[in-house]
Amino acid sequence: MVLTNFNRPLELREFPVSRLEEGQVLVKIRAAGICGSDVHMWKGEDPRTPLPIILGHEGVGRVVDIKGKRYTVDGKQIKEGDFILWNRGISCNMCYYCKVLREPSLCRNRKVYGINMSCSEPPYLNGCYSEYILLTADTDIFKIPEDIDAAVMVSSSCSGATIAHGFDMINLKVGDTVVVQGPGPLGVYAVAFAKKLGASEVVVIGGSPSRLDICREMGAITLNRHDTTVEERREFIMEMTGGRGADVVVEAVGSKGAVEEGIKLLRPNGVYLSTGFAQPAGLEQIDFYLDVVSKNICIQGVWVSDTRHTWQVINLVLDKPDAFSKMITHRFRLDEANDALAVMANRQALKAVIEMQ
Repeated sequence: MVLTNFNRPLELREFPVSRLEEGQVLVKIRAAGICGSDVHMWKGEDPRTPLPIILGHEGVGRVVDIKGKRYTVDGKQIKEGDFILWNRGISCNMCYYCKVLREPSLCRNRKVYGINMSCSEPPYLNGCYSEYILLTADTDIFKIPEDIDAAVMVSSSCSGATIAHGFDMINLKVGDTVVVQGPGPLGVYAVAFAKKLGASEVVVIGGSPSRLDICREMGAITLNRHDTTVEERREFIMEMTGGRGADVVVEAVGSKGAVEEGIKLLRPNGVYLSTGFAQPAGLEQIDFYLDVVSKNICIQGVWVSDTRHTWQVINLVLDKPDAFSKMITHRFRLDEANDALAVMANRQALKAVIEMQ
C-alpha cells in the first residue's frame, strides 16, 4: 500500500522482488503496526517522508530467502522459515554520533523502514504495509517464538523501544513513584517498564476510559483528566508522595500543555522524561527558576531508540504477552490500510495492526 500524495488514500501497487545481494534477507510480513507517526507522515507533517513510499516501520514476519549467512544480534544463524522482528532504524556506524558519542539513535544518516526510504527505486520493498520487505545486510534482526501472536510484537520496535530508551537514560530506583502522562501505546509501555524496574506506584493521567482500563491492568493508578482539574491531579500526587512530588514523570502524549502540567508534579531533583513529541506541537511556558533551577530537576528528551532497546522490550513483552495483547484494539487486512490509518487518526484505536492473510 503506497503513499503517493499526502492526505490522499494509499494505493495498492505491485513491485518486483529484487535479486538479493549478499547479506540481504527477504521477509514475508505477518503483521504490521499502524503507528501514530504513520498518520503524521500520511498528512505530510514529517519532513523525512519521501514520495512515493510504502509506510510502516513496525513489522514481524517469516524469512523466505537469504543471500549468504546472517545472524541475529545474539549470534543465532538466521534460516529460511525463521519468525523474526527487526530494528526499524539502521545507523551508519561512521559518524560523530555513532562513533564518538555512541548514540546511534542520533545518527544523521539513519535510515528507517517506512519513514525515509522511498519505493521509487530498487529494492522497492522498504516498508511494512506490504506482503514482503527486503532487509538490508546491516539491519539488526531478532528471532521470536513461533507461538507468539505477531500483532502483539509489532509495537516492540517503536513505542516499546522508545520507552525502553527513556528508562535506559535515567536511574529509576526501587520504590520510586512514577507519573505517566498519556495512556496510549507509549504510556502502556511506560507503566510496564516502570513496574518491572521496581516503581512502587505508577499513576497514569489520560482521557480515554478504555485506555486507562488497560493501564490499570498493567498495575497503574489512573486519573481521568476529564473528571479532574490540573490542581486536583497535583494535589493527588502530592498527597501520595508526602508533599514531595513524583520521582519521575513520563510525558507520553505529545500534546501542548503536557509539559507545563507534568513538570510541576516532580519532586526536587526529580526527572522529567519526554517521549511523546514526534513532531512540533507548540511552545510550552515554563518558569525555569521556579520549576527547574530551584528544584534541581533534570529534563530528559528521548528520540527514537537503538538495538539494545528493541532487545529489552521484546523480552518485556514475551514475559507478559497476554497483557500486551489487550493493546491491539483493531485488526485489518493489507487492502484495508486506509481504514487502519483512519482509526488511528481519529483515536478510535489504541493500537491498529495490519495482518497478512
